[in-house]
Amino acid sequence: MLPKLFFIHFEGTSFIAEDADGELLGFVCGFLSQTQDDEAYIHFVGVTPEDRGDGLGRRLYEHFFEEARTNGRTIVRCVTSPANDGSLAFHEALGFEVERIAKDYDGPGEDRALLVKRLT
Repeated sequence: MLPKLFFIHFEGTSFIAEDADGELLGFVCGFLSQTQDDEAYIHFVGVTPEDRGDGLGRRLYEHFFEEARTNGRTIVRCVTSPANDGSLAFHEALGFEVERIAKDYDGPGEDRALLVKRLT
């Protein structure tokens, strides 16, 4: 379940991919930081299981990176579970680095890997 508010309030930095019939294949929802004027943040991303591995996730991220660059952002951040090896590998392949593991980030026992990518 993806909150519609991301596509309303972050329209310029949230993107979807659909097939020719209008079926959702994937999405990325992010925003330009209002606190750090050189940063952007990716909050949600998803690709249908049957469409994983064909580069769609990478293309969605690259589209977000280009929009971030256009808006003067040089850093992109996101968060994932340190136990999610697939997510960590995907993000590292895109040039993200684990900045640190934050204990109890999302509550007790909810540690998170804080990821950062520097745009060039």
